[in-house]
Amino acid sequence: MPNILSVVTFLPLVGAGLILLARLLNKGGADGAARWIALIATTAVLAVSAVLVMQFKPELATYQFVERYVWFAGAQYHMGVDGISILFVLLTAFLMPICILASWTTIKDRVVDYMIAFLVLETLVIGVFTSLDLFLFYIFFEGTLVPMFIIIGVWGGANRIYASYKFFLYTLLGSVLMLLAMLWMAAETGTTSIPALKDYAFSPAAQPLLWLAFFSSFAVKMPMWPVHTWLPDAHVQAPTAGSVILAGILLKLGGYGFLLFNLPMFPQASQTFAPLVFTLSVIAIVYTSLVAFRQTD
Repeated sequence: MPNILSVVTFLPLVGAGLILLARLLNKGGADGAARWIALIATTAVLAVSAVLVMQFKPELATYQFVERYVWFAGAQYHMGVDGISILFVLLTAFLMPICILASWTTIKDRVVDYMIAFLVLETLVIGVFTSLDLFLFYIFFEGTLVPMFIIIGVWGGANRIYASYKFFLYTLLGSVLMLLAMLWMAAETGTTSIPALKDYAFSPAAQPLLWLAFFSSFAVKMPMWPVHTWLPDAHVQAPTAGSVILAGILLKLGGYGFLLFNLPMFPQASQTFAPLVFTLSVIAIVYTSLVAFRQTD
């Protein structure tokens, strides 16, 4: 299948467009159609992702199914998957139909908007795992905040507004430094290609600053202690399917970011800051265990 990565990434948007069309044709009464279109679209994405996995050659230590088109001013539409990202694509495609089915009867208000939000979220998440351009990755990475913010804020629990704003602000502010680092990297190297940046030797003086800039975003996204406090509110207030996607996919974006950027691009800084990461992780294990032990509910 030609351009299979573009198909699997943007197929959910086709479903979202069909739901909007159904709403226009039915003059607002398209809840049933929205459910079925969302289920069919997400199932189709799962089928295409299964084909993607079957055609993937794990013996090749390189990016596969690469698509690359120049846009403007050096910006590129650059997509591809490796042995790690292809599994995340499959995981996303597997969970989405389950989320649609889990919301079949529990979501009764603004069903059309809910299904569109999930389909847009699926495109953005898969885009994170298939992007091989620095700024294309950032667009998809930050774009995931918007539909999840809406899902929590509109269909969440009693304290959903507070939880959605906390989720949005924490994760957005954490990514500001990452954007600045990306701009510097593009200016320094003359490329926004992630594979090319992995082969570039950043200076020992720049690596710690760049590592910390990316860490500020990915640590919040995971989330690591002590920048984790948005997560309990978001999980409690999100609808069931929202919690599934949050735990199953969105919290993995931080770890994927570490594997994509911090470790291969800044190896010296990664070695320097490894004790910091280990210390924060151990504190999180002990602290959360004590908190859970003390809970009465």
